[in-house]
Amino acid sequence: MEDLARTRVADGPAPCIELSTAARQLQERTQPVRLGAWRHRTLSALQPASRMVLALMPSRGRITDFLSGANAATPAELIEQIRATPRSRVRASLENTARHQPLPSWARRLPDDPLLLRQLCDSLEHVAGHALVPHWREVEALTAADAAVRSRQLLGGGVEALLARVNPRRVRWRAPVLEIATVSGLDADVHLAGQGMLLQPSVFAVEAPIVNLDAVPQPVLTYPVARLQEGAATPLFPALPSGGHRESPPAVGAVGSLLGHTRAAVLGAVANHPGCSTRQLAALVGISMASASEHATTLRNAGLIATHRDRQTAAHVATPTGIAVLDAPSGRP
Repeated sequence: MEDLARTRVADGPAPCIELSTAARQLQERTQPVRLGAWRHRTLSALQPASRMVLALMPSRGRITDFLSGANAATPAELIEQIRATPRSRVRASLENTARHQPLPSWARRLPDDPLLLRQLCDSLEHVAGHALVPHWREVEALTAADAAVRSRQLLGGGVEALLARVNPRRVRWRAPVLEIATVSGLDADVHLAGQGMLLQPSVFAVEAPIVNLDAVPQPVLTYPVARLQEGAATPLFPALPSGGHRESPPAVGAVGSLLGHTRAAVLGAVANHPGCSTRQLAALVGISMASASEHATTLRNAGLIATHRDRQTAAHVATPTGIAVLDAPSGRP
């Protein structure tokens, strides 16, 4: 019971997990169809030095700890933390990886070669800059929408209901045991000893759960965000987004002339409150639920928002096109 009480859902994406699994997806020959356009575009943009990163983030096997264990809120923070990794940790991490799988010969020089280590970090920043950074806002939006779905599951049925529905294809709750189907097919019993578990939604870790029993302060289990479990192979990141990051709510004026004042307000509310339900959307804009539902349907049909349905509840999130409409000075993408 103590493990159940301490099990929680992460409140945002984990850059270290998204970057490492994105690197793996770039190397997979049988990657999901929904990532096809992203993979082709990213691989075309990567420089040859990127092979250094991919060698330490292979499609199968372990990812070298010092490249994946940082605790950061954004890709930029992750790269900064990796650059600041003490040489002693780099050495210990590489030695640990070498006990389980072969390493490139050059990797063994990293702890004692500052120039080589800097080159690796520069290459990592380059990979992140093409594979992850341009799409980070959508990753955050998809994760926020998932958090809304999981919160409702938790409120509706408790932690056990959440565990039963978080990833039905790969994770099964048979009280008091959580069964996890991993890529390796590992068959072992793990006792959490009261630590509980952090459930980490992910956009790129879609094929199989990642389990990190050594994570601090508690073990981590990844699962695909709710939208990716709906069965539809809607492409993710089909094109590079335009515009910069918006820190404040968008002005409705310019967009209103294109969509109409109320519909523009609905789009802005969804963008600034990803994962909101139709009831919440109505309250945010100050309109009836029927009107909010009608506007959401129109925006969804236009490709400006996406909606995930969990039983009788809808969770709305802006698409890259919707965000581009809001960000464009003229109200046009």
